[in-house]
Amino acid sequence: MKYGFFRRILALASTLCLAASPVLAQRIDTTIKVNPDKAITTGSGVFEGWGTSLCWWANRLGYSDTLAQLAADAVFGPDGLHLNIMRYNIGGGDDPSHRHITRTDSAVPGWLYWNEDTQTYFYDYTADARQINVMQRAVKAAGEDALVEVFSNSPPYFMTESGCSSGAEKASENNLREDCVEDFAEYLAHVTAYIKNDLGMPVVSLSPMNEPNTDYWKAYSNKQEGCHVDAGKSQSAILEAAADAMARYSLDDVLLAASDETNPKLQAEAYKSYSAKAKQALGRVNTHTYSDSGARALSKLVAMDGMNLWMSEVDGAGTAGKKAGEMGAALWLGQKIISDITALSPSAWVMWQVIDSHISSEGYHGNRDTGMVDVSEGFWGTAVADHDQEALVLTQKYYGFGQFTRYIRPGSRIIPCNKDALAAYNANTQTLTVVLLNPSDRDKTLALDLSAFALQAGCVQAVRTSGSMATGEHWAPVEGITAADNRVIAPLKANSITTLIIDCLLPDA
Repeated sequence: MKYGFFRRILALASTLCLAASPVLAQRIDTTIKVNPDKAITTGSGVFEGWGTSLCWWANRLGYSDTLAQLAADAVFGPDGLHLNIMRYNIGGGDDPSHRHITRTDSAVPGWLYWNEDTQTYFYDYTADARQINVMQRAVKAAGEDALVEVFSNSPPYFMTESGCSSGAEKASENNLREDCVEDFAEYLAHVTAYIKNDLGMPVVSLSPMNEPNTDYWKAYSNKQEGCHVDAGKSQSAILEAAADAMARYSLDDVLLAASDETNPKLQAEAYKSYSAKAKQALGRVNTHTYSDSGARALSKLVAMDGMNLWMSEVDGAGTAGKKAGEMGAALWLGQKIISDITALSPSAWVMWQVIDSHISSEGYHGNRDTGMVDVSEGFWGTAVADHDQEALVLTQKYYGFGQFTRYIRPGSRIIPCNKDALAAYNANTQTLTVVLLNPSDRDKTLALDLSAFALQAGCVQAVRTSGSMATGEHWAPVEGITAADNRVIAPLKANSITTLIIDCLLPDA
């Protein structure tokens, strides 16, 4: 049987050459076996990467080249989180006379406008300059792995029943006018083609709906754009029209994705309700995981049809760990990533907004920003944009996210382990990476069983995030690791996230 050698050199990582003699007996609190037979096969078994939506934070800070570049580097650059997927929001654009959205970031401008005098549509390609500014810098920072998905929360207000891009008068009713379905599809395809061809962005997919089969979206909401679309005939009509419009614009290499429902159970119901034509046009299923209801069922459903699957949006203000302090939000995010990937088997995991809060003495458009988050509690996002200082305020949740995103890279095969561990084999860099959570308030010792592999005389490298921003660790080197006899023994600090990068031999499939 042939073997391939894993090898990787990481900056900021300590190294330990494997011992020639067996590891000395010591107390082991837990043992985890990494079994390559459990590798995820979705998307041909290739992990496409990690990402975030650009709305609404890019719309808020994109006016500043300084903040835009800082964010691009911190979120997508190799010295930052090194995310590679960015979801660009094609804004519907609300009636210019409306002033009901009070968030400073979520009134995303549309590209299409209505001329009352000529009774025709016209495009403004500069209207969304702020989000585009961030997207272009993000694509450059992410490099050759960059992927862009464009998505829509609502049609333009003049295509809606209510005349408002925040939703219908009754939140459970469709807001896209039936006579505007094709116009809406044309709008999405036109903007997608412009972003891809004129701006040169690496667009891979278009998702025309966002959490459509919910009662979240009501006219004159103070929060955001949104549009209810019934599952079945109504969603199918949009997908069919979008596919036809994409064909007219020769977007043959752009996938049609749907339908970004709020949880896997709703997504499975929507998927089963699509018309034959809509399902045939579909290139990928997207789901959010604001609850994990039906995750395994959705995974099996799309796998039976050979369909790819993304976890395309989630975040929250949860905490995990015991007496975890600032690590509470980071541990919650780590557990959410692992539980989503284990249950869904997606080929990508995409966070909602990496930057959800803003500091500004002036606010924006007459509205006040939320200000600094309480990092000792749960909070949305991983960083805060300080507009007064033109700076980013990072958190332990940011560094905890990076324990996954910096070291499990696109092209890997993801191997679920347990609720506090996730592994990945990267054939390109020939490394085995294992992310380990310790949500306990005491230090533990872990044994990593690699009997399915064959360790060679190489190195084990590790980085860790723990403690607070002021005095804690942030992707810091870890010492005290031992390895022999196809086992790695690693210390897990209380309330920490540790990533191991291991050189070894892996049998070819």
